[in-house]
Amino acid sequence: IPTAGLLAHVMIAKFADHLPLYRQESIFGRAGLAISRSTLAQWVGVTGVQLQPLADALRDVVLEQNIVHADETPVQMLSPGEKKTHRAYVWAYATGQFCETAAVVYDFSPSRAGEHARDFLQDWKGKLVCDDFGGYKASFELGVTEIGCMA
Repeated sequence: IPTAGLLAHVMIAKFADHLPLYRQESIFGRAGLAISRSTLAQWVGVTGVQLQPLADALRDVVLEQNIVHADETPVQMLSPGEKKTHRAYVWAYATGQFCETAAVVYDFSPSRAGEHARDFLQDWKGKLVCDDFGGYKASFELGVTEIGCMA
């Protein structure tokens, strides 16, 4: 049974340090710990499920604000069974500098379609600090106020 510290180590190594599970398996093996890649993958999945309420709470904090900052950035994604990567996107939604709780929520999408921003924001009404990307336009038509960024 893994400790919270070990789970945190595996998650940080995988997502913050970009250390694949097969490399972590080798590192643990050199230290005398036989932890299979499938076990590590199971831990990552279970930890993600257990952390989902925290992600949902952070999303609520962000969407309780009158001002939200948003931006999207491309990432390379390898779909199961494919040999080539394709472009997907990670959308970041953040509270402003004067918010009591600093929070950033990341939302993954397989494309840059504006529907992904709309799905995240849902019925939120406020001021959105973002670039001039057309994907946010549907939100502006539904009552969100556009505040341009300085980029």
